[in-house]
Amino acid sequence: MARYSHKFRMQMVRRMVGANRISATALAAEIGIPQPTLSRWLREAATVSTMKADDKKTAPEKAPEKAPRRPQDWTPEERLQAVLEARSLEGADLGAFLRSRGLHESDLAEWRQAAIGALSTAPRRSRRGRSPEQKRIRQLERELDRKDKALAETAALLVMLKKAEALWGDEGVGTREKSAKKRSR
Repeated sequence: MARYSHKFRMQMVRRMVGANRISATALAAEIGIPQPTLSRWLREAATVSTMKADDKKTAPEKAPEKAPRRPQDWTPEERLQAVLEARSLEGADLGAFLRSRGLHESDLAEWRQAAIGALSTAPRRSRRGRSPEQKRIRQLERELDRKDKALAETAALLVMLKKAEALWGDEGVGTREKSAKKRSR
């Protein structure tokens, strides 16, 4: 496995995030380094401040470029800001905006729908105001609990009856019937 210098790795990262950026797949084909390795270098540069430290050593006059973040890593405030900034852009201007932020048009459309959904004026139900379905479910749950308790009580009575028969035999159970039969003889 070849070891690459930190400087070389940062040069490759700059090629993947710079103004004339190139994809990790295209760069891998060009220089012969596996694409997963290049992608890992890009992720590491985005999460670790190694790129900033290296830029200060090699090119102090140029500000370090930030690697674009994944759209799912954006905060809700940043997403809303991007939607608001992009709302008046069209065509090439919108494309340039999206590229500069590392976004796709589908990300922007999804965020716009989420913002609209969050701001919709649909009335929300309070905790007290339950829907008819919720009331019916609650009623059925209460009825089920009542029946479960009755079933448990019946089962307990049957167990007690069997224990009584085991202890007293035929004498303990149904003694009234046997007494009535003896009297009638």
